Amino acid sequence: MDYIRTLDSLGIEDIALVGGKNASLGEMISSLKPLGVKVPEGFAVTADGYRLFIQHNHFEPKIRAFFEGVDLSNIESLNRCGDAIRSLMLTGEIPEVLKAEIAESYRMMELQYVMNSVDVAVRSSATAEDLPDASFAGQQESYLNVRGETMLIEHVKRCFASLFTDRAISYRHSREYDHFAVALSVTVQKMVRSDLASSGVMFTIDTENGSENLILINSIYGLGENIVGGRVNPDEFYVFKPTLREGKTTILKRQLGSKALTMTYDERHHTMNLSTPKERQDHFSINDEEVATLARYALTIEEHYSTKAGVYRPMDIEWAKDGLSGELFIVQARPETVQSQKLNTNTLEQYHLNQTDAKVLLSGKAIGEKIGLGRVKIIHSPHEGEQFNIGDVLVADITDPDWEPIMKKASAVITNRGGRTCHAAIVAREIGVPAIVGTVNATDLLHDGDEVTASCADGESGRVYAGIVGYEISRIDLGSLAPTKTKLYMNVGNPDIAFRVARLPNDGVGLARMEFIITHYVAAHPMALVELAQGKVIKELKGVRKAMRGYDDPKRFFIDKIAEGVGMIAAAFYPRPVIVRTSDFKSNEYKHMVGGAAYENDEENPMIGFRGASRYYSPEYKEAFEWECEALKRVRDEMGLDNVKVMLPFVRTPDEGRRAIAVMNEAGLVQGENALEIYAMCEIPSNVILADQFLEIFDGYSIGSNDLTQLTLGVDRDSALVASVFDERNPAVTRMLSQAIHACKERGKYIGICGQAPSDYPEITRFLVEEGIDSISLNPDSLLKMRQVVSAFEGLRTV
Repeated sequence: MDYIRTLDSLGIEDIALVGGKNASLGEMISSLKPLGVKVPEGFAVTADGYRLFIQHNHFEPKIRAFFEGVDLSNIESLNRCGDAIRSLMLTGEIPEVLKAEIAESYRMMELQYVMNSVDVAVRSSATAEDLPDASFAGQQESYLNVRGETMLIEHVKRCFASLFTDRAISYRHSREYDHFAVALSVTVQKMVRSDLASSGVMFTIDTENGSENLILINSIYGLGENIVGGRVNPDEFYVFKPTLREGKTTILKRQLGSKALTMTYDERHHTMNLSTPKERQDHFSINDEEVATLARYALTIEEHYSTKAGVYRPMDIEWAKDGLSGELFIVQARPETVQSQKLNTNTLEQYHLNQTDAKVLLSGKAIGEKIGLGRVKIIHSPHEGEQFNIGDVLVADITDPDWEPIMKKASAVITNRGGRTCHAAIVAREIGVPAIVGTVNATDLLHDGDEVTASCADGESGRVYAGIVGYEISRIDLGSLAPTKTKLYMNVGNPDIAFRVARLPNDGVGLARMEFIITHYVAAHPMALVELAQGKVIKELKGVRKAMRGYDDPKRFFIDKIAEGVGMIAAAFYPRPVIVRTSDFKSNEYKHMVGGAAYENDEENPMIGFRGASRYYSPEYKEAFEWECEALKRVRDEMGLDNVKVMLPFVRTPDEGRRAIAVMNEAGLVQGENALEIYAMCEIPSNVILADQFLEIFDGYSIGSNDLTQLTLGVDRDSALVASVFDERNPAVTRMLSQAIHACKERGKYIGICGQAPSDYPEITRFLVEEGIDSISLNPDSLLKMRQVVSAFEGLRTV
């Protein structure tokens, strides 16, 4: 045949003949199918077939005439031009020779699958599509569940015409691609019956922070058009690549999406969207085993394309599950085009809001890491583009690639629906516009003319603030930073920012607080969950049951959430050490948790009350601590993140340390096994005075300067009345610091500091370096400043 190629006869070198999508499908069928990656078979109508169609109908001079004198940056002119070209092309006739070849190829598929009429997907594959520096995501049309020769030939023509959708014209124009140098091939591929199961997309690089160690998988029920079109909020999974390469699937995060719509077919084979039943919405659309299979597919695909290209090549992949066979298929793979372009840069750009107490109006998923501000303009259709001014904040129910001409004019984009892997999110990243998607009710809460600030600089959660909030941009040349002998760690509590701050020059995490993870991921008193698991009825846990969507077992919910939170931080810094401090709430803080009032007594001074290690072996809390230990064991042993070290807070006596470690052993978290190190917070004068005894039990110390200062000076650090006395630079405190450092040094044990003092006072940092401390753990915002202090002081010492 002159104008048809079977997919299994194609390779990535055939982009000029069949476009990026078809070349990639052929490459995977021929090279990766033997490795277990499943790809539906089919054939391609070549770009020569498209050119024959254009020549046969004498369309080129007419199309060129439509472009003459048209301002393609003007949305109304763009709409008129695109509509005229598409209308013209749909009147065209497919040449008989091309019709015959398409029909014969379709009949061969019927023989292959032993079916009278094979349902196929008819998809566009442009010759300038899916290149490493341009995604062309969603610029042309796709048609699903096409059956029969007549219907197939009609949809091939529709694909040809879709080379001139408004969004495709705008995309090529903005990137200076010649409209007539691009041709269109068509994919005809056996349909995967994902209408009866699930489908989604995945990236082999984190779409927001560019981490090469993550695979992001999104999943929904039904056909994948809803996810790429941004019409639903999908389930989200993160898988850790380094341990996956070692044969262990580490699912770092599972986030349940609403999945409010399910796209399926009607009796005429037309697609339709149905409301997803609430019971299905409350369950994940794929299970852990399927996540693992997809992640292995993704890694195999990435490694193949990287080897083929001779450079690291992260991939953007579409997948579908067949509801009849239960098999998982890859239906598209193309190079990721945003984060991959930043991999070789040595400059780190960070956005920072100047005001932290501004009113938050709503939140959603952050796309990008920038901040945008301006006046709200609610747009209901891309045809309303003329109403939108440069610098406005675009607010819409949903956006898709049709909105690209408007998005380019926006200072920020806010939508009710959509996930971080939809086509609109890809376009937003590519054009550099911050977007907050999946807010649910932005079009209800915001109004035309409202001044707002949209911040994607706060981690995975994007926030919309009332009013115009000032911000700063810092740019750091990472290549200019000198190394230090003293290890510089970071204090990191929020898993959502872990991969972002891990890009800063650091040696690991000196303090990962369990409290943040419990508060934000679990959102209930741990003992309330323990009793809920025992079958007790706890009225106060109504809100927690809502947070437990997708879970029936409170224990599994608790352990999963703790493991995911700790795992995200550990993975972000892997293989650098991450020191996780077990929970250290005070009784008044526990009491304010959901369900907490039933488990906490009123204490006159909670700061020195029932907290830290005292809780761990107490019958009133022991089982909750065992759950915590089981979660940490999962992170280290099952997830393979053995860079996690454990630190116990507020250990008053050596005997208390032994009793707490005994509980850890009972839960399977055994000191020394799998190289587990257990440290103690050095924050009580007894820790310094009896350091020789404590260090027989623990593998080292991390100094908590806040509590050590409080208890050395006898000052309640929460009291404003004596705040002037609280000073970590007091000689009594610095003498304590010195004694603790030297006690560890004499015994060859680890000694670091994770308290606030070094972040606040350069002189304390210099003092600690002079005393020979192993590591200093700093807040991310003070890391670079103190790095300069440490580097300068170490340089003076060597002179």
